[in-house]
Amino acid sequence: MTALTRRRFLTIAAGTAAVTALTEFPSVAKALPSALIEWRGAALGAEARLLLPRKDAGPAIDLCLAEVERLEGILSLYRPDSALSVFNRTGALSAPPPELVTVLSAALDLARRTDGAFDPTVQPLWSEGPEALPRVGWRGLEVTGQRIRFSRPGMAVTLNGIAQGYVTDRVADLLRRRGYDRVLVNLGETRALGPRPDGLPWRVAADPTATPRELMEGALATSEPAASAIVDPRTGAVAQSWSRVTVACPTAMVADGLSTALCLLPHDSAARILADLGASWAQFTDAAGTNSSWPHS
Repeated sequence: MTALTRRRFLTIAAGTAAVTALTEFPSVAKALPSALIEWRGAALGAEARLLLPRKDAGPAIDLCLAEVERLEGILSLYRPDSALSVFNRTGALSAPPPELVTVLSAALDLARRTDGAFDPTVQPLWSEGPEALPRVGWRGLEVTGQRIRFSRPGMAVTLNGIAQGYVTDRVADLLRRRGYDRVLVNLGETRALGPRPDGLPWRVAADPTATPRELMEGALATSEPAASAIVDPRTGAVAQSWSRVTVACPTAMVADGLSTALCLLPHDSAARILADLGASWAQFTDAAGTNSSWPHS
């Protein structure tokens, strides 16, 4: 699982025309020479970027930012009044927001599928280290639409490693409902709604040195244990299996969670989980910088 400072700054190659960052008034979009509109800012502690093709995108971007703000009020670990923070302090929450239930349920499903490599209850390890292991364990988190609770005192949840993907999906869905079908959303994870306005794929890379991956529809997420200090919830040790994992999936939430969990799993276990969760592609980079892909090319 990942610390708050974890960020995968994705490089977006938007085409031959220059796409420049907005340095003033980041809540306002402007038309760019490429006919794309770009907004840059921050969301959920991450660099955020929206690329849209129409000049009337300003109101849509304002709606997206309002949705991000609303979801941060539910899912943020570092807002003391968020639903997640209240839950961590009290150990139980009646009538939880449905968004929190959705993300926690997805986190528990991923925990089951990965035998605990992904575990939302890893939070105590960040403040106390391996001695907190007795209070970590996804089976101690109970989630229903009516109530969420911990089974023992001192447990806590972090949604780093899955919440940014969920918020990315929510913003993408909002834009789709407004008729956008050639959009790229990057809120820490990247989600494409169709191709670029010229019909070509978006080209997305984990960093400026990585080979771009073409993306026409769906999501891409990358995790780097060295940069993120991804901790194994089962042992408290920092992940060492891979130096980088990139996953392509239909949704950003699944891609986000998988890229985190697979940093802790061997290739053979990863292949089964990727297939079960509908991933289309994944790349694993070892400590020597050697890449291996799934499915095997």
